Amino acid sequence: MNEQLHQPQSPPPNYLAFAIIVTILCCQIFGIVSIVFAAQVNSKWSAGDYEGAISASKNAKLWAWIGVASGMAVLIIVTMLSVFGVLAGLSLGGMDF
Repeated sequence: MNEQLHQPQSPPPNYLAFAIIVTILCCQIFGIVSIVFAAQVNSKWSAGDYEGAISASKNAKLWAWIGVASGMAVLIIVTMLSVFGVLAGLSLGGMDF
């Protein structure tokens, strides 16, 4: 009976949709890690491992945000390299006709 008093009312968010979007659009490696943690949330909650479900939820969110950050970093680096490549080509007379 004490266990029911300590049980939270609803399961934590599993961030599965966020993890799938990150996997498709940003970074597959970190997105897959996030999907694995997101898939554990509901099963741990159903098994009565409330602390494990909360931990899996936090990890799913963390890895999804790491995927977003790494995807943005790659995008910024690729954009900078492209701009610098165009500028280098222009400075070497690449557009002389």
